[in-house]
Amino acid sequence: MWALDRWVPLAQWIAAPWHRLGGLVAAIGVGIAVAALARFRQVGTTVNPTDPSKASYLVTDGVFRFSRNPMYVGLVLLLLGWAIWLGSASPWLVPPLFVILLTVVQIIPEERTLHRLFGEQYVSYRRSVPRWIGRRR
Repeated sequence: MWALDRWVPLAQWIAAPWHRLGGLVAAIGVGIAVAALARFRQVGTTVNPTDPSKASYLVTDGVFRFSRNPMYVGLVLLLLGWAIWLGSASPWLVPPLFVILLTVVQIIPEERTLHRLFGEQYVSYRRSVPRWIGRRR
């Protein structure tokens, strides 16, 4: 993102001092990710995204009430905060590509594993909480 901003800035969208709001967005993202990580640690399940088969507990409370993937939401907010901070249009190309790649390479395989591990409990959770963010009724 920095390289795009530096060498292919396209247009300056967010000027000083407004670009500093990116720090707030990034901090919110870090806070969400840390809250999710802390909840995983509290229940004693794995935080390793490369091997979801080691999950011993399906966390559905805390920040997991609003997103099945709050750690990833936190990462995306961190990227969006960085894009705001940089201020030009070109860094905004990265977050959507990151979301697509993360969904295909990481989240979909994780969901298959969680379904296999937790069965109907995961199916029910998946029906009530969106993959990214929000609240289903």
